[in-house]
Amino acid sequence: MSVATPGAHTVAGSGPPGNRRPAEADRRKPHLLRPQGYTWILPAFVISVGLIYYAVGYTGYMSTLEWNGTSPTSTSVGAANYVQAFGDPIFWKAIRNTAIAFVFTFVLQTGLGFVFAAMLHSRPIAGNVYKVVLFLPVVLAPAITAPVFRQIFAADGQLNQLLSAIGLGGIAQPWLAQPSTALWAVLVIMVWHGTGLAVILYFAAMSQIDTEMLEAAEVDGAGNMRKLFSIILPNVKGTTTALATLTAIGVLKIFDIPYLVTVGGPNFATEFLGTMIYRTSILLGQVGYASAISILMLVLAIAMGLIFNVRRHRDGKGA
Repeated sequence: MSVATPGAHTVAGSGPPGNRRPAEADRRKPHLLRPQGYTWILPAFVISVGLIYYAVGYTGYMSTLEWNGTSPTSTSVGAANYVQAFGDPIFWKAIRNTAIAFVFTFVLQTGLGFVFAAMLHSRPIAGNVYKVVLFLPVVLAPAITAPVFRQIFAADGQLNQLLSAIGLGGIAQPWLAQPSTALWAVLVIMVWHGTGLAVILYFAAMSQIDTEMLEAAEVDGAGNMRKLFSIILPNVKGTTTALATLTAIGVLKIFDIPYLVTVGGPNFATEFLGTMIYRTSILLGQVGYASAISILMLVLAIAMGLIFNVRRHRDGKGA
């Protein structure tokens, strides 16, 4: 017969493992990954892997062929299409136009977007109306606005009529019909389309700045311009980097505006990689060569994305 020792208490879980309660034993078991979440990500996974990456891989395969896109037979040419691209002056003109477009649109869109966002933060009368007006070009389809701009920049269009009315008729010219001005006219349209997005992003970034910081600067005697460039601008540096990334990828795949306005002309003055791929594959029937240009454009997009991503991380660590 066992005698209970005075003062002895039985503690849950302190006995032999076989006497522990099931709930406590379950808590000590490692939790296994449950596959319920896979059901939700499976459609997106199938689409991205089965459609996007398959298309990229198939495009890479076609870039090694000489094929017109309709013939049942094709000829393998290896890397000949890539060699042809690097020796094609039109390809390098498209690269040059892309670089010019990036610098021009990034400088103007970010500059105008920053200024307009700062003005909207001063709470002007009918500020919401200004936001709608500035953002409206972003949601307008280029197919709608292209005929309007073709008319504006025509030899007898509204721009030349305005210049003549204010005494500057001497500089009036057919803006879209000559290589020296066609590219700049297209870039102005691109800036008009994209500035609204920069305004909204900068406005959202400025809304996150601590107001106490601005109030402290006012107490120290800082004026509006001093606060704008010494406090607000450094605090929206991440937004500027994001806009640079979006602009770089956007100009690489731009197609609709230059094609609808100038069809890549005159004399390939407004040729971009997107318009060159369309013209080469659809109009000329050189699908293999167009596929090689597509792969080169993809490599450029990935490289620029990595560069800006590394820069963003460095800026974040520096901050």
